[in-house]
Formats: sequence, C-alpha cells, structure tokens
Amino acid sequence: MRSQEQQQQVIDVVPSSSSWGGGSNRIAALNLEGTPPPKITDSLDHKQFDHHDEDSKKPGWRKFLSYVGPGFLVSLAYLDPGNLETDLQAGANHRFELLWVILIGLIFALIIQSLAANLGVSTGKHLSELCKAEYPKYVKYCLWLLAEVAVIAADIPEVIGTAFALNILFHIPIWTGVLITGLSTLLLLGLQKYGVRKLELLITILVFVMAGCFFGEMGYVKPPAVAVLKGMFIPKLSGQGATGDAIALLGALVMPHNLFLHSALVLSRKIPNSVHGINDACRYFLIESGFALFVAFLINVAIVSVSGTVCSANNISNEIANQCNDLNLNSASFLLKSVLGRSSSTIYAIALLASGQSSTITGTYAGQFIMQMILSFELPFALIPLLKFSSSATKMGPHKNSIYVIVISWILGIGIISINIYYLSTGFVDWLIHNNLPKVANVFVGLLVFPLMLVYILAIIYLTIRKDTVVTFVEPVKHDHLVAQNNMEHGLGNSCEVGELDHIPYREDLADIPLPE
Repeated sequence: MRSQEQQQQVIDVVPSSSSWGGGSNRIAALNLEGTPPPKITDSLDHKQFDHHDEDSKKPGWRKFLSYVGPGFLVSLAYLDPGNLETDLQAGANHRFELLWVILIGLIFALIIQSLAANLGVSTGKHLSELCKAEYPKYVKYCLWLLAEVAVIAADIPEVIGTAFALNILFHIPIWTGVLITGLSTLLLLGLQKYGVRKLELLITILVFVMAGCFFGEMGYVKPPAVAVLKGMFIPKLSGQGATGDAIALLGALVMPHNLFLHSALVLSRKIPNSVHGINDACRYFLIESGFALFVAFLINVAIVSVSGTVCSANNISNEIANQCNDLNLNSASFLLKSVLGRSSSTIYAIALLASGQSSTITGTYAGQFIMQMILSFELPFALIPLLKFSSSATKMGPHKNSIYVIVISWILGIGIISINIYYLSTGFVDWLIHNNLPKVANVFVGLLVFPLMLVYILAIIYLTIRKDTVVTFVEPVKHDHLVAQNNMEHGLGNSCEVGELDHIPYREDLADIPLPE
C-alpha cells in the first residue's frame, strides 16, 4: 500500500479514522504535475503552526472576507453585453413573463458554480487539470479545442458592446472603440501581477456600477411590482416566440467556461489542509457566490423590467414600437433617450461600458445568437466532467457530493443539456429549411452536419458513462509511530485529540519508514 502511494507522489497523508464517514480526515491529493500546490505545507515549520493558530482565531467575518472575490468574477458571465441584449429583447417582447427563466437559470448556476469551487478546493486542482489527468489524449485535445473556440467566440460581443458604449458616450467610431477596448483590456489584465485580489476588486466595483445604473433606470420607469413578482414565480410561455426566447435566455445564463474559471480562482486562496478547513472554505465560497449571483439576478431583473415597461407603455409611437421589435445594444440607447431622456441613455451607456469592459477582462462569457450556439455546443463537455468529478470518491474523498446533491445536479444538468441539444438541432433544421441555398447545397450540408450531430451525441454519452480511472484522493492510512513522532515534535503528547492532528503537515522525510504489518 505504502509503495503504491509513494509511486503516485502523494502530497499529504495524515492519520484518521478507518472510514471517510467518521472522525477527522485529511485531504490527500495526488501531485499530478510533480510539484505540490502552494497551499500544501511540506515541512514542520513552527511558524506555520503559529500562523495557522492565528487564522483559526480570526472572527468569522474576517475569514469570510478573505474568500470574497471569485464569485464576482464568475457573476460577470451573467452580466455581459450578450446577456444584456437577450434581457432587453425578452422584456420588449414578453414584458415580465420570462423572469422565472432567469430565476431558474441563476439557481442552477449557483449549484454548478458551487460544485466547481468545491472541486478546486478539495482536490487542489482546477477542472482543466483534472480533465487532463483523467481523459485519453484525443479526448483532451477535443475538449481543449472546443473550449478555445468558445472563448474566442465569446469575446466578440463583449468587445463590440464596449465599443458601442464608447460611441454613445464619446461619439468614438466603432472600429476605434474596438481598438481601445482591446488595449484597455490588456492594461487592466496587468493588474494580475500585483495579485489577483486587485483584479477581483476592480471587477466587483464594475459590477456595482452596473447595479447602480440599472437600478436607477428601474427606479425611474417604476415597473409594476406585482407584475414583476408574478413574472418571477409563475412560469408562463405565451405569445409568439416565447419558447425560443426562453431557451435563448436560459442559454445565455449557463456558462461552461465559468466552470473552468471558478475551479481555478478558488486556488488563489490559502486554505487550511484539513477537513475542517476545506469544509469552511467550501461554505464561504458558497455564500460569496450566492451573494454575487443574487446581485447579478437583480441586475437582470432590472434590465428586463426597464425594457418591458418602456415597450409596453400606452400610446407609444410607431418608431418606438419598431425599435422594441428589434432591440439590440445600440438601439436600446436611442429607445431610452427617446422615452426617458438623454440622462437615461447616458446611464445605460455607462452600464454597458462597465459590462463590456469587465467581461472582456475575464474572457469567458457568452454573447449573441451565434456565440450562444457555440457555447451551447461546448456546455456538456464542461458540465459532465464537473458533475462526475465532484460526485466521485476517487476525486473528492469525503468531500464528494451527497446523494441529494448528486440527484438534483444530474437532473438539472441533463435537463439543460437536453435543452441545448434541442436548441442546436432545431436551429440547424430551421436554417436548413428556410435558407436560400440551392437544394444540392442543402443536401450536401445535411450530409455533412447530421453525422457530426450523431458524433456529438455519442461523445456526450461517452463522457457520461465512462468510468473514472485516475485517483486524486487517497484514503489516509494509520501509521501510529509516525503520529507519535509528530506529536512529540509538537509537544502534543500521545493523548492528543484526533481533531488536533488536522494541523500537522505530512513529513516527507519520514516517507520511507516502513509501516508495521
């Protein structure tokens, strides 16, 4: 047993009870790259123990604040210009009737984002690293290629949205705004060299700028509160195109790239290498993500409410009605200016600038119809590995999902994936029927695409039923003589409580001592 663990380069093994279900267990992650994660301690440094004791005495709110940040970067996926445009059009076409879709989408987002955060915290590896370790070479390259294409496609609407905002505010040509956006994004990304917390602070400020702008707009138009609440909690699909708009709205709210992003961002925090410390970190990240996504939900509600109220007002002109029928990021500014005045258009442009600039910084967010198609295509290949890894004892050990979370997350995941497959297939068939290509070209395109769709479905089935083979969690083993030596070195004696062992790091210099039979 011991030689096998050494061969797999186990980072950390600490004594525990015989089962994961009871007592104190320590995470024992595999060192997949040959170097231990920075959060794992490898030597018995008494200063480290003093620092750990100081951390354990911090008030709860101070501990929580040290984990704040990743959730707000993640929340931008639900506030990017593509989402803004989808929200504006949904409100213009259906008033407040599709608000329940936003609520369901963000509840599902909270579940999968918390799974992504838990995966990173518990394994010390982010989702892409685990995919690299788990899947064969050809699968890894396919997953990587899909993710890269989706990232490139997703950046386009963010850049264009920021350029529109600069045009509205300063009358800068769109092409110049695109260049300025690219340059400013590179400069702001330079904040990373001063620490990721600086970048998180900037993004958090931009999120609250958006919130202030859209809440101000909503306060000005005063949407009917009862109608807004009904739209949130009473599911309804009435009117022409309601189903398609609901699917587009949901597709814009489920971001596959966020799963990779969130599982990596949580690794920037110093997390105690103990079951108690990991559980605390998972809880704090859940609370922080919940708050950030709640702010994102309120902003989305405000956007839909503003466009729904403006476009459903009595005695609107034909020009305004035509704008409402084909609302986009640019025309929304002229609509608000015509109905609410110039200040409203300026506020909208500031919010759009904050949305576009912040989302281009992260580079992981969805966009307009064609971008949603690409991200919808890629969603299962991020979501299925996350659901499998976070529910696997070989990956998560005692921190794996409970049976209730497994059932709920898989039901929601299968539902979202099914909706995406339906969205992709019906969209393609509709295009095939109504395009202006010659019949021969349509036949050729159909012969090319339909087999690819079959391969796509088979790939999803493969990822779902494939059994994980790589172990990234090793069950702790008892080695009493090592425990006694650690206890003596730390003055704990031989009668220390099991919980106290959570603070003792693994001694690499003792790794070759044979265990008693």
